[in-house]
Amino acid sequence: MNPTRRRFTTSLPVLGAMMLGARHGGLLAQTTPAAMEAVAPPLPVVGTTLTLPEVALFDGTVFKPEQAKGRITLIYWWASTCPFCALQSPEMQKLWQAQQAHGLRMLALSVDKKPADAVAYLQKKGYTFPAAWVTPDIHKVLPKPRGLPVTLVLGRDGRVLQAERGQMFPEDVAQLASWL
Repeated sequence: MNPTRRRFTTSLPVLGAMMLGARHGGLLAQTTPAAMEAVAPPLPVVGTTLTLPEVALFDGTVFKPEQAKGRITLIYWWASTCPFCALQSPEMQKLWQAQQAHGLRMLALSVDKKPADAVAYLQKKGYTFPAAWVTPDIHKVLPKPRGLPVTLVLGRDGRVLQAERGQMFPEDVAQLASWL
């Protein structure tokens, strides 16, 4: 992976937020996505154990934490309006299709303003990976780290094996299969 490319793509949202803040005199309401992002936690440290919540998925099923026990689990925060997510999500779909039969568990968490926006986007694109909308209850247990998209790989013991902020390129997403 090319670190220069990754630094550039992860810094673009920050630059955009700075420009927006400057245009509006630096006064952003506390409830804006930019304000929420400013207080978002950093990426979890590799080796950290994460607690996964029970999550109602868009397809009507439920992701239960025990489904991740003893399995490699991919957590992917995304939004239908995120241009970097739009480039990464097709690769996540390919990974899901290729690796779910090999034991991969996945939980894609939409941070869209409305769940209907995320559902419409998933349907339009034909994505079948397990996805849900981040509710306040989910956010309390599993807060989205700073940035978007955010990808975490959890080991069979629930510890973070890999944590990525910003767009992962096709070869980077494909490499995630090596954890299986």
